[in-house]
Amino acid sequence: MKRIGILTGGGDAPGLNAVIRAAVKTAIYEYDCEVLGIRDGYDGFIDGEKGIVPLTIESVRGLLPRGGTILGAANRGNPYARKVIRNGNEVMIDVSDEIIKGIKRLEMDALLVLGGDGTLRIAHELYQKGAPIIGVPKTIDNDIGGTEVTFGFDTAVSTATEAIDRLHTTAEAHHRVMVLELMGRDAGFIALHAGVAGGADVILIPEIPFKYEAVVAEVRQRVERGYLFSIIVVSEGAKPQGGGQIFSRGGNEIYIPRLGGIGHAVAEFIEQQEFESRVTVLGHLQRGGSPTPFDRWLATRFGSAAVRVAAQGKFDRMVALRSGKVTDIPLEEAAFPKRVDLNDDSILTARNMGVSFGDE
Repeated sequence: MKRIGILTGGGDAPGLNAVIRAAVKTAIYEYDCEVLGIRDGYDGFIDGEKGIVPLTIESVRGLLPRGGTILGAANRGNPYARKVIRNGNEVMIDVSDEIIKGIKRLEMDALLVLGGDGTLRIAHELYQKGAPIIGVPKTIDNDIGGTEVTFGFDTAVSTATEAIDRLHTTAEAHHRVMVLELMGRDAGFIALHAGVAGGADVILIPEIPFKYEAVVAEVRQRVERGYLFSIIVVSEGAKPQGGGQIFSRGGNEIYIPRLGGIGHAVAEFIEQQEFESRVTVLGHLQRGGSPTPFDRWLATRFGSAAVRVAAQGKFDRMVALRSGKVTDIPLEEAAFPKRVDLNDDSILTARNMGVSFGDE
């Protein structure tokens, strides 16, 4: 193994730089291997020389606590549907063959792809075209199949929990219902973990369709018991029974629909029942900032393990955490998304403690 490449695709997540750092140091120190960084996801292969940057020990110095990614990310960088302008019109073209040519031109023995389910699905398809791919699972949503946890998740939960703690004091002071909308799309892990850790009264997640009336009933019961405030944590992908998710923007061939607005819908319904409410949308604050020690630890283990898998010539694989150990599994397992198990002890624990999921 003489040369490997690294790219970061999809949305950013705390810990990406820690993976890059660990992979570069392992490749150089252990295998005397050159490392190239690909800028802005798969787009770097299309952008010529400016899309490729050498990664050295010096270039990764100080990256461990740094959020974001030094390589940039592109959550719309699908090489199978790249938007270009031709004759004044937007058209979609397939440039996946250019990616394969770029890997061969750069004489890469392996390409480490750090990304979520979309980025890793593309990686698997590129492997089928001959690319020597190793996947590293990344998402704050923790919804990638095959691994117990993804780096970035712990940091997002920590940020969300701190927000809940802060909302508690102002909610109690003003006797209000505070609604906190968190990320999660189709998986409610962030809302569930942060909601339980922060002592939320109601947690609404995509896996459990809720009833607006049930949410108000919980608020009313708390008032009757003498608690004049409530904390409601809502995953952005939560949906009412018989209804669908709420989007702030539609989708097309490139853009997936953008979720947003369920928090305001819940708060408005509560206001109509004469309970004063306020909404906080945490948004991209969950993605930013320095990764927690756990995410640094996991990302470092993933980055080093990915290089070891590459050195063994085991491609179309993804590093994963299972039973506390880092191993490698078929990359296609990432295509089967993970969701909150409604029979898991975390759900049962929340219900046992009186937390409402708005379904009863």
